[in-house]
Amino acid sequence: MSTTRTRTFAGAAAALTLSLLLSACGGGDNNDSAAKTTKGKVQLEFWGWTEGIPQQVAVWNKEHPDTQVKYVNAAGDTVYQKLRAAVTSGNAPCLSKMDGMNLANFAADGLLTDITKVAAPYRSRYTVPAWNAVSPGGATYGIPTGSSPLFTAYRADLFQKYGIKAPTTWDDVIAAGKAVQKKDKNVKIFNMAGEDPSTLVDLSWQAGAQWYRINGDHWEIGFTSPDALKAGAIVQQLVDDNLASNASYNDPGVFKTWDLGTTILMTTSTWQLPIYDTNFPKSKGKWQLADAPVFDTAEPRTSSNFDVTAVLKGCKYPDRAAEFAAWLSSSKESLTALTDPASKSGLFPAVKDVSPYVGKIIPTEMFNGKSDSAQIITTAASRVGEQWQYGPDYAAMYSEMQKQWGKVMKKQLTVKDMLTHLQAWVLADLKNKGVKAVAAG
Repeated sequence: MSTTRTRTFAGAAAALTLSLLLSACGGGDNNDSAAKTTKGKVQLEFWGWTEGIPQQVAVWNKEHPDTQVKYVNAAGDTVYQKLRAAVTSGNAPCLSKMDGMNLANFAADGLLTDITKVAAPYRSRYTVPAWNAVSPGGATYGIPTGSSPLFTAYRADLFQKYGIKAPTTWDDVIAAGKAVQKKDKNVKIFNMAGEDPSTLVDLSWQAGAQWYRINGDHWEIGFTSPDALKAGAIVQQLVDDNLASNASYNDPGVFKTWDLGTTILMTTSTWQLPIYDTNFPKSKGKWQLADAPVFDTAEPRTSSNFDVTAVLKGCKYPDRAAEFAAWLSSSKESLTALTDPASKSGLFPAVKDVSPYVGKIIPTEMFNGKSDSAQIITTAASRVGEQWQYGPDYAAMYSEMQKQWGKVMKKQLTVKDMLTHLQAWVLADLKNKGVKAVAAG
């Protein structure tokens, strides 16, 4: 069960270079205007859809009378379309929740404010990959909110039954899957849904691939690099050898494949942990956590999704916006509340030291106590690969990948052919958008 770097530049050069890299028509409000210091009382509008956030906004407002935040619950499938329309009409909020790939797309389309200068004081609070997520191309357009570092959960009772151990590498996953198949063909080692290509994203990230990378004045596109193909080869083996189930994440019955033991391992993350208590009733106490499988034990690397708070184009008070966003996602006061399961926010911090916030998110009744769950989660947070970059058309690319992924799962298309297609598709798409890009060497 899965979810889904760059050089830095300074000053005016950052804004100019980024506008050339991201979009033919510019990258949003420029850095100079965003660096101005706001005086007096202001109000910021903030669109979000995470439980627990409104309560923290109220705490902020009580403690910061000069910067009042108006929270708007913008939950819904069309929120990104609504945000685009709001920017175009000049009615956008100052701040909005986003994921990393949509921030990159909004930046490329000139819909965000470059806050590189005003955000600089907060950068040291966050991990490198988290800051990468708000800095596509080098300039910064938001503040990291939360992370979802990947690790492994597995049915320890069934691993013992089938005589296998928690896998250290992805080759171990393949070997374990084959061993289980020899004993029971109805049991799978992993699950890959036909509508969800996040497994390939995760493995590519873990393998050290860079689908998008800044090099000087252009993007390098690397879907067919050796590291990317190495990740693809693991997915191909899972498909070819029928080692993975294909339960859809859109089906409420998906949890049964793990609860009933027909699939016995998953890559998972912090936000999914509370789901176990209510959806795995039969297997409670039979699970164990382990580090995510790696490609290189000498350089262990995992992957993560990132939530961010973006500063929209037209925000009149970017310095105050950055200050609030950083308080929300890095202050001990806010994080202590938001990481409490009682808040139902599901937030896991993107800050460098996550240790104060790990223990209480672990549903201890789900696990057998034979591994240090808190240490595994803390280790995962420290292992997120720093090389991964969201490119200017990442969201569109992901939609294209979804169309191809179903064919891969049905053995109608190889992973290598899909990656070759995506390489050509992205290069053509960026060229059409006037963005300079070449194939990675």
